[in-house]
Amino acid sequence: MTTTTSSFDRRYDLDWIRVGAFFLLILYHVGMFYVPWDWHVKSPYPVEALEPLMQLTNPWRLTLLFLVSGAATRFMADKVSLGQLTAARVARLLPPLVFAMFVIVPPQSYYQVIEYAAAHPGWATGFESYGEFWLKYTTASGQWCGPDEGKCLVTPTWNHMWFVAYLLVYSLVLALLLRISPRLGDRLQAGLERVLKGIGLLIWPVVYLALTRIVLLPLFEISHALTDDWYNHAVSFAAFLLGFGLAKSEVLRGRLVSVRWTALALALVCWAGWASYAWVYRADDANPPEALRLVMRCVYATDQWCAIAAILGFGAKHLNRDAPVLRYLTLAVFPLYIVHQTLIVVLAHHLAALGLPQGQEAGLLVVATFAGCFGCYEVVRRIPIVRWLFGLKSQPRSVASRPPPSA
Repeated sequence: MTTTTSSFDRRYDLDWIRVGAFFLLILYHVGMFYVPWDWHVKSPYPVEALEPLMQLTNPWRLTLLFLVSGAATRFMADKVSLGQLTAARVARLLPPLVFAMFVIVPPQSYYQVIEYAAAHPGWATGFESYGEFWLKYTTASGQWCGPDEGKCLVTPTWNHMWFVAYLLVYSLVLALLLRISPRLGDRLQAGLERVLKGIGLLIWPVVYLALTRIVLLPLFEISHALTDDWYNHAVSFAAFLLGFGLAKSEVLRGRLVSVRWTALALALVCWAGWASYAWVYRADDANPPEALRLVMRCVYATDQWCAIAAILGFGAKHLNRDAPVLRYLTLAVFPLYIVHQTLIVVLAHHLAALGLPQGQEAGLLVVATFAGCFGCYEVVRRIPIVRWLFGLKSQPRSVASRPPPSA
């Protein structure tokens, strides 16, 4: 089939999906406070029953965001020169990353150390005030090492901003690829249209994801440390390039619409299988049979891609329309991402001390987090220099034009 590139300059369905995925990410991080898994701060009353619900989005949420970011980059790349593209990505991503690492993220590490000290009597934090902590945080002199695990909290750190760091690196790598092959987007699109047809639309991405999980994950556990995170790169950068290639393809959009129900059914079945497996073998010392482990890595990969394919298919079918609320949220979502995890950590730590019923506490945490996020955005968007630190262009509020393609 001949490659077809749509005439539209924007995919509103991808904008809606990006907004929805980030909102799910906020709820997921609220859940991280309650689920028994390791996180920066923890509820004194963990809820194991949340684990299967958390597994509903865990395999695909960030892979989807990298895909959507790659698609947004394609729209930008087709409008500006390579130099302008590179400068725009650096200007949008680097200042928020640095600002967050030294201003937004430190409270997360502060309360992480505070809670660790409370759980390990006799272990000294090495500071008496947040100011003292911040100086140790910024100078990497905290020496916050656990006496039991032998692990150390290394600062400064980017915590949840790893996504922005990776996106910046991927954008620079893409710029290099575009220097080598200026028509990379068209070539990727043509190649994807040739390969991802019929059952191949569901099979080949699953094969790739399964192989990376089988081969690379045992060697490179996800670390978010950039230099040793090769399994994560294999998945995330591939998703970024996939989004870059499919962004303007009417052919692939139509195929995703046609398989949306099948993909949804497969994703739900595989989620049930993966969540059951993770539940049965949830103990730290659990040791499932190697054959079962391999099978479940394939199940995980099937869930991962089929959920994404279903979301893209249903989005293309039902969400490809503009709306005033979408324009607002498209601009708001990056600042919301920057502040959301710090708000969750700070609010959760202090709410836990009130001794509220857990359901009431969780409800307050969700509402307060979203309220705090939007409150921060309303302040941020009104101050030009602060807009820049949060990845927004310094433009007058009176400008009513469409926002630029999202990160």
